[in-house]
Amino acid sequence: MMIITLKDGSKKEYAEAKSVIDIAADISEGLARVACAGEVDGEVVDLRHVVDKDCELSILTFEDEGGKGAFRHTTSHIMAQAIKRLYPDVKLAIGPSIADGFYYDIDSENPITTEDLAKIEAEMKKVVKEALPITRFTKSREEAIAFFKEKNEPYKVELIEDLPEDAEISFYQQGEFVDLCAGPHLMTTKPVKAFKLTSIAGAYWRGSEKNKMLTRIYGTSFTKKADLEEYITRMEEAKKRDHRKLGKELGLFMMSDEGPGFPFFLPKGMVLKNTLLDYWREIHQKAGYVEISTPIMLARHLWETSGHWDHYKENMYTTVIDDQDFAIKPMNCPGGILVYQSEPRSYRDLPLRMGELGLVHRHEKSGQLHGLMRVRCFTQDDAHIFMMPEQIREEIKGVAKLIDEVYQLFGFKYHVELSTRPEDSMGSDEDWEMATDALRGALDDLGLNYVVNEGDGAFYGPKIDFHLEDSIGRTWQCGTIQLDFQLPLRFNCEYIGADGEKHRPIMIHRVAFGSIERFIGILIEHFAGAFPTWLAPVQVKVLPISDKYMDYANKVLDELKEAGIRVEIDTRAEKIGYKIREARLQKIPYMLVVGAKEEEEGKVSVRSRFLGDEGAKDLGEFITSIKAEIKSRENRKVEVQEEQK
Repeated sequence: MMIITLKDGSKKEYAEAKSVIDIAADISEGLARVACAGEVDGEVVDLRHVVDKDCELSILTFEDEGGKGAFRHTTSHIMAQAIKRLYPDVKLAIGPSIADGFYYDIDSENPITTEDLAKIEAEMKKVVKEALPITRFTKSREEAIAFFKEKNEPYKVELIEDLPEDAEISFYQQGEFVDLCAGPHLMTTKPVKAFKLTSIAGAYWRGSEKNKMLTRIYGTSFTKKADLEEYITRMEEAKKRDHRKLGKELGLFMMSDEGPGFPFFLPKGMVLKNTLLDYWREIHQKAGYVEISTPIMLARHLWETSGHWDHYKENMYTTVIDDQDFAIKPMNCPGGILVYQSEPRSYRDLPLRMGELGLVHRHEKSGQLHGLMRVRCFTQDDAHIFMMPEQIREEIKGVAKLIDEVYQLFGFKYHVELSTRPEDSMGSDEDWEMATDALRGALDDLGLNYVVNEGDGAFYGPKIDFHLEDSIGRTWQCGTIQLDFQLPLRFNCEYIGADGEKHRPIMIHRVAFGSIERFIGILIEHFAGAFPTWLAPVQVKVLPISDKYMDYANKVLDELKEAGIRVEIDTRAEKIGYKIREARLQKIPYMLVVGAKEEEEGKVSVRSRFLGDEGAKDLGEFITSIKAEIKSRENRKVEVQEEQK
């Protein structure tokens, strides 16, 4: 007798082995119709997978990540089949599912372009309509190599040749199309009703710049047309908000071929960055942090002690000074430890909270660089907290509250994940248990909902990750709280306890923004470039109706500058409607229009991004209100629509 424990805790008993799809059908026909994959004892499996012993089983639908993966992986095979029908000479590489869809890498003599996507989609629709059953079979390594050599698929041959001699090689077939694949896949091509091929890019075979550049075709798929349409709308909105486009239009940052992955901040971008950093310093000072700064380059032996030289060297930039190896820091932690060790520490000094806005460099592959989101140098808003074991829980709560304050300010919702001990880890069971309990306890004390990722912590300690959600529903992993017993051990960090004996501190690594550059990229997209007044590089634009009122306009400008408000004046000989539209395109929160009436009454006509025409106001009154808005860091909602040009 075989006992299957289902997701809701109920049990099913079977006298003989059964496939996942048969068990789903036994639970309900409706469930079997929408099933995409199964999960047996935590492992995602095919619906064809035969269960032959007691286990925990979940039937995965498109609502589950594993189900979505199987559905979209099947769509990538449907696309590959359509491509082979249309372009028989194309060579296939790999076609996995990814976060928002799938892709397939192909090698084509005649380039496939965006114009070809509609033709491929039309052929995919035929494959779906044919409702082809999808079957799985296996071959020995030798047979599999011979099979793909005969089909003239060199990339598949290379993949198989990398597998062990005794590996069981699995294949999936739908109609005439056969692919090398570990699965899982749907039972037929029929359920894939709503799909869209979204873009084409170049991708090096196996991610190495030494290999051939292949064509990567991206797409996405859903079970319902309405969901696909909603996704496409969201993507179009994301395109409008692309921080690279807005960064250029708003004069915030630039990239240059002379420094790929190394962003240049322009004057307005520096105002934005410094305003964020001022806020960072303010909240950290309030929370009892001291600020330090550590060198950008340190000797090899330090990175050997920290483990980076052995485990992270391919991501580090290195150099030689006076015949000695040095590395530009990819992380701030070892420098922070040297500061901790610079003087004897006592239990009275703990917890010691050290913040650092440290510039770090990491070698990212050129194909992975993306505006400010993926760069080769960035400012990490690190803090390293050294403490005694009994202080962990309170310190975690303090950090979580600080991160919450940051995200609330910008209007981000977020969710929290707790990652526990991985299989490959260092440290004693007691240390891990104590640390994980402290993290869990802190989250419980704060009443924060969280998901537990079993075995997903770092090798040196458990961690908490904060995933924020922006205004169009995308999630970004930014804040992290990481417990670490290993670095204090490797560097032999100590403090004198109340008992007069030497003890080893525990260390927290944490970031709130993550990377300042990436956070700015996220903020640009979240606000679509229309930053709250306190953060806006230009808070007010003075717009004289004509040259006749330039003296009064300059007087207004000077008073605003005197009040500490970031202000510009538009002195061009243009019509006022044009000036207003231009200021609006620059996403400036307030425009002050000045003409004869305003000069006569000593007032300004206020137009804002929030309410449109706010009428004439006394300049002093306007200055008082905008200063209050800036001080409170209020996030006024944009209510007026852009006027039609």
